[in-house]
Amino acid sequence: VDQVANLTLVSSACDMVSTAYASTKESHPYIRSVCDAAEKGVKSVTEATASCVQPVLTTLEPHVAAASEYASKGLDKLGEKLPLLQKPVEQVISDTKELVSSRVADVKDAVSS
Repeated sequence: VDQVANLTLVSSACDMVSTAYASTKESHPYIRSVCDAAEKGVKSVTEATASCVQPVLTTLEPHVAAASEYASKGLDKLGEKLPLLQKPVEQVISDTKELVSSRVADVKDAVSS
């Protein structure tokens, strides 16, 4: 999970969502009330679940470690094959717009000729 969260694309997307969420909460008092209630509910459920799940996680720790190592290797390979994951969202959007504009220009040129 840490490795995925540290991917540039993922972390920049999380930052964007977090900023939008905070801005929306600040701007709209009714939404803030709903969000605050939802956050409290999620926190309560998370705390309750953590205490119940901890004994199971302790028992499964060797298996979780093996799965984590396997997932880490897979993410490393994915990162090599998809360099897009190392770019921030803004750059991906910009590059995509540029590519689409270029393709549209190519199509226009082909149709004109």
